[in-house]
Amino acid sequence: MNAPLLYPAGYNADFLEIPLPLPVPPAGTLIRELLYTHFTVLLDPARRLAIAIGVNIDGDQLITVDRGDDWHLDSRVPVYEQAGEGVYARNDLDRGHLVRRQDPVWGDTTTARRANYDTFAYTNAAPQAGAFNQSKELRLGLEDHVLTYARTNSNRISVFTAPVLSTQDPIYRGVKIPQAFWKIAAWTTTTRDSTALHAAGFVLDQSPQLEDIDLDTDRAPALMYGNPPPLGPYRTYQVPIVDITDITDLTGLNLAALSDADVYAPAPAIREDIDRRTRWVELVDTAGIHL
Repeated sequence: MNAPLLYPAGYNADFLEIPLPLPVPPAGTLIRELLYTHFTVLLDPARRLAIAIGVNIDGDQLITVDRGDDWHLDSRVPVYEQAGEGVYARNDLDRGHLVRRQDPVWGDTTTARRANYDTFAYTNAAPQAGAFNQSKELRLGLEDHVLTYARTNSNRISVFTAPVLSTQDPIYRGVKIPQAFWKIAAWTTTTRDSTALHAAGFVLDQSPQLEDIDLDTDRAPALMYGNPPPLGPYRTYQVPIVDITDITDLTGLNLAALSDADVYAPAPAIREDIDRRTRWVELVDTAGIHL
């Protein structure tokens, strides 16, 4: 086992056999970089939500600790830059973990417990539809599937995730509620003397499946009476990572290295004249995932 971490070390770019930096926005973008145990959050203080999170997962050292449910604000960041309890109180919104609770929970017991606690920071949460469905369960199991079937080096993967931040997101209690989330899993494999980086991209869509006019009609009374905006059933897609670059253009994240390593659709193979959504494959179970 590794020695206990005295201070959170955050996401480690050298965790895999090939260095993989955390995707970052252009220089000069105002963000708060917050290091936690085995993961790092890049927080947009204006949106009060993460624009990117990177976590290292060591499948051979994962351990089980008591879950707890200690959601807390991060004292390193002003309260008004975080979407805290006020967003989730007395409604059907879930505090959705962005980094899964169990993903950074590895190493010695002290470190694992600290990682578990860290995942309950509000900076690692985003408002999500409360209703459970199969697609939500599928999204939560993507990392497990990659660890099991991708034959990763040393059973290690790195995962990047965040809400898709859009100017069109509806405002609720001062916070714009994201309608979708993205996730990219990355790993390396070695054959003979060659080591290669691989990545797979996914989008979770929770937008209501309504026509625009119906959506406006549905949102108006909800906001008038102080209710959350309507959210739809979860739909999970495997998508070309270059499309994640497109839908996160508001943040300007650099996903080039991950796009080039995409096992589903490498960036050079993408045709720009084809509608993006026609390239997305909706997943009903893990059997449909291409690795």
